Amino acid sequence: MNNNRKNNSIFKSPEGGFRGLSHIPNFITSLNLFSGAMAVYFAFQANYELVLILVLLAAVFDFLDGFAARLLKAYSPMGKELDSLADVISFGMAPGAVAFSLLRASELPEWLAFAGFIIPVFSALRLAKFNIDERQTTSFFGMPTPANAIFWIGLGFSYHETLAQQPYFVLGFIALMSLLLVSELPMFSLKFKNLKWKDNSWQFVFLAVCCCLLIFLKLDAFAPIISCYIIISITKRFVG
Repeated sequence: MNNNRKNNSIFKSPEGGFRGLSHIPNFITSLNLFSGAMAVYFAFQANYELVLILVLLAAVFDFLDGFAARLLKAYSPMGKELDSLADVISFGMAPGAVAFSLLRASELPEWLAFAGFIIPVFSALRLAKFNIDERQTTSFFGMPTPANAIFWIGLGFSYHETLAQQPYFVLGFIALMSLLLVSELPMFSLKFKNLKWKDNSWQFVFLAVCCCLLIFLKLDAFAPIISCYIIISITKRFVG
């Protein structure tokens, strides 16, 4: 009996999961990082279609690693740190590279294109703040980095030609989104404890808006969706 218990402990992690399976969430997080690194490369090439695909793929992996960790009970400090490092690349550096390429394609002085790298700086600040802020378990304070990344890849994919002619909009978006990343603005998450309208009315409204935008705008809907997310969060803040 004691030997059986000892053998079982060999295969169990301290958190209660199985040791062999405990590496699966970190592997998925690594796929997030790999997708983000590739997105950075293609953003510098102004290949916004591939950037869109790769960042959305990174977002899927970002969701799946947390899901796998909960399912397998494979929580670890290393996994938490790796997740943040992957997010800095996929949802910080990748949108920063998009902003850089958008500005570089304009007639502004070349040195102004480096303003795009303000985005990964504020994304890193946002992630560091999130990691130590115990309030952000069911909702957010400030713009989540994946939402910010989706906004930028949407701009790059759908509006790069227009923004090349209107680069000051890009500079304005850099300033606005960077401030939102580290702001104290309450922003709802899509974590549902139940499906009651009373408890999730704002989330349901947002999802309905998302469906309408995707139907009418298709792949051009990403930046407008995040814009609506910001507007609905601000409205919720003041209406309650």
